[in-house]
Amino acid sequence: MTEPRTIAVVGATGAQGGGLVRAILADPDGGFRARALTRDPSSEAAQALAAAGAEVVAVDVDDEASVRAALEGAYGAYFVTFFWDHFSPDREKAEVAAFARAAQGAGVQHAIWSTLEDTRTWVPLDDDRMPTLQERYKVPHFDAKGESNHLFTDAGVPTTFLQTTFYWDNMIYFGMGPQRGEDGALTLTLPIGEAKLSGISADDIGAVAYGIFREGPSLTGATVSIAGEHLTGEEMAAALSDALGEPVGFVAIEPEVYRGLGFPGSDDLGNMFQFYRDFNDYFVGARDLDQVRQYHPGLKDFGTWLDINKDRIPLG
Repeated sequence: MTEPRTIAVVGATGAQGGGLVRAILADPDGGFRARALTRDPSSEAAQALAAAGAEVVAVDVDDEASVRAALEGAYGAYFVTFFWDHFSPDREKAEVAAFARAAQGAGVQHAIWSTLEDTRTWVPLDDDRMPTLQERYKVPHFDAKGESNHLFTDAGVPTTFLQTTFYWDNMIYFGMGPQRGEDGALTLTLPIGEAKLSGISADDIGAVAYGIFREGPSLTGATVSIAGEHLTGEEMAAALSDALGEPVGFVAIEPEVYRGLGFPGSDDLGNMFQFYRDFNDYFVGARDLDQVRQYHPGLKDFGTWLDINKDRIPLG
């Protein structure tokens, strides 16, 4: 019997990495085993993965030697960064450079890099349709990832570039769900106008990644762009109304209003939503749901995600 090949997963206790580890563990005959890389192997989440059968390894993503050691002997590796921990594109790019060098040094045969579009391809820095942030970016948490794609290619690491999208889970953890007004009514407020928002269940990202690993080397060098469903704000509000059992309205505010809300990252997110809105045909068109289902037949739509998670959404 062939020995299972190890996939090392950065951020294994997070949304994306955790989904991949669970997908590997759920398929014991799939030919892979999971090495869960985490900053804190003693955490409850890490211990749960260990109890489920994953190899849990400590890693410091800001220490290249630590990353390299954690990748030794692995066939594949999944790389994701944590922009919202520090809000620094430069730190994010430095981490990706270390990932690429470590993967090359460890001889990783198939990497998946969780990335996003570099929005400056569509909105150059001198384009005043949206403000330039941190002097060099339009949407920093997008642009730093997209700018870093070449680091894997330059290092000679066989890599699939997995372009993700908006997590519906942001409604649970980041206050992006419907809010109850003074009149008691629920309203979903997003700066997307009449455009469709490409959303996905965060755990499905890892499941898609597992499908890509199963597909194998034919996808190295490819860009796979994913979503679970494309919905307008009105359509999302209607689905929320059905799930929550009470009316949810939709209000489309302007991106500049969202940028001015004042919470950490509001300017970045305001620009992100504007990019979704202004380049909607591109963004939605790049994310072919039928193709995504080839890698993960169990891909959830928004209604299915709501069936599972509706009681976890804080309603303000």
